[in-house]
Amino acid sequence: MPDRTWATLRELIGQELERHDASAAIGDTGAAWWALERAHILSQPNLPLHLRVHWAMLGYAIRLGDLREIAGQTLRLALAPIGSLTGRIPVGNTGRSNVSAFQPMPIPADLRAAIDAEPKP
Repeated sequence: MPDRTWATLRELIGQELERHDASAAIGDTGAAWWALERAHILSQPNLPLHLRVHWAMLGYAIRLGDLREIAGQTLRLALAPIGSLTGRIPVGNTGRSNVSAFQPMPIPADLRAAIDAEPKP
């Protein structure tokens, strides 16, 4: 896979993870989860990036002591490779335990534009 193939999405995911870190640092859990959800949507087409975001979600859930989210992220870490291999990724899903792991969801317009602009292998 050429280095350029996922460069833009990798950069955008990095920005969302930085936004998460900044929000978590000041105790804004709503903004921190929002940034992780956006990173998740962007990461779905690329398994390593997708797993990276779920690990970040799991780590945050552990820091918060959120048992439901810990269980949900553990399940999603197991399901993501299967979904990727079978091509059954629920596009637009925010990746949180408060939504079904199988439910496709609308993609925010700004993220849709970034996904559509990225060249694929």
